[in-house]
Amino acid sequence: MFQIQGQRRTSCDGVSRRNFLTIGALGLGGLTLADMLRADESAPAGFAKKSFINVYLGGGPSHMDTFDPKPEAPKEFRGEFQAIDTRVPGVQICEHLPQLADRMDKLAIVRSLTGLVDEHSAHQTETGWSQSSLRSNGGRPSLGAVVARVQGANNGTAPTFVDLTGHSQYGFLGPVYGAFRPDGEGRANLTLTGSVSVGRLDDRTRLLGGLDRLKREADTGGSMKAMDAFAQRAVSVITSGEVARALDLNLEDPRIRDRYVGGGAMPNRENDRFVVARRLLEAGVRCVSLSWGGWDTHGDNFGHLRRQLPPFDQGLATLLDDLEARGMLNDTIVAVWGEFGRTPRVNGTAGRDHWPRAASALLYGGGLQAGQVVGSTNRLGEQPADRPVHLHELFATLYQHMGIDPRYTTLTDSNGRPQYLVEHPTPLRELIA
Repeated sequence: MFQIQGQRRTSCDGVSRRNFLTIGALGLGGLTLADMLRADESAPAGFAKKSFINVYLGGGPSHMDTFDPKPEAPKEFRGEFQAIDTRVPGVQICEHLPQLADRMDKLAIVRSLTGLVDEHSAHQTETGWSQSSLRSNGGRPSLGAVVARVQGANNGTAPTFVDLTGHSQYGFLGPVYGAFRPDGEGRANLTLTGSVSVGRLDDRTRLLGGLDRLKREADTGGSMKAMDAFAQRAVSVITSGEVARALDLNLEDPRIRDRYVGGGAMPNRENDRFVVARRLLEAGVRCVSLSWGGWDTHGDNFGHLRRQLPPFDQGLATLLDDLEARGMLNDTIVAVWGEFGRTPRVNGTAGRDHWPRAASALLYGGGLQAGQVVGSTNRLGEQPADRPVHLHELFATLYQHMGIDPRYTTLTDSNGRPQYLVEHPTPLRELIA
């Protein structure tokens, strides 16, 4: 075997490790790209190549100060922001989201999200479950990991699932179906080092084939031949460079990038994550998870959101426009949510605390029935007043979009028991065309 070395990193236990991409065999440290490609072999053919961008708002955004304003509530509940009309008559959102308001006919807002727990984690928006669910068996897998398991860990020369947050979970499915994380080590593994040329890479794969010839001739089961095929596919991921180029924002049209981040002296570089997500989909990635902002506003909620909501509004609106202009919007769902809402009553430090009893979610794309609000909370935003929407119903909708039937699909956990993806497997009827 041969290895392409990544960057050296020291972990929190003080041990220095180097990440390796091992072609054609299992490395000492665990799974390799070739292993992921082997997992791809069991994927069924013919499924629709739909995509998903998961935008995690870490900390839990205030539903009443974003997508569920209560302009008629007492001031200690409604807060400091005004509600503005949107393009859809009768629907209002926060004044600091004017670009999304102007695109409300292409958005769907769920205002009555339930089934949440009070835990600071991306786990709920990644898996649909609490961190405690099946913890002893490794935990629940992210939607992207499920897609990789059911439909293949790779899509051509791109991984099925890329995580830009560092929070995604492979759960009981194991790391072979986990997300590719393009940190320093991960990105280094997508490119050839200066000492390894494409020609040298090709020579060494031929050498491997030559050395294995006798074993291959004696292998009646064909596993050695298959290993060669996996190795060649792993090499193609590296030499194609599609994912590496997608991660290089210097290759993006600067005019388009400026529309995301804003021009002038202080562009919001956090919106670069939206650009990267779109570029990854174009490279063949099907599921991308990203995080945006900090929403744990126990104090100075309104000052913080005055600064944060305008660039958030710009980035999400530009992503919608960009996907639509490229003909990608109908095949891509974008979901925007946090782990819970925030207290309807403003606290003594002008903040709002954790509130899992109600939350909002924003969705667009994927052929969903847009231009509507699903569900509502009561007059003070405390709890659903009509059409409570369980978190699992939204996940069922996302799974259906990705070509996975949540009613019948099960995955075997580490104890050999079948596990359904969600407990409420009926997709949200209001959103399905």
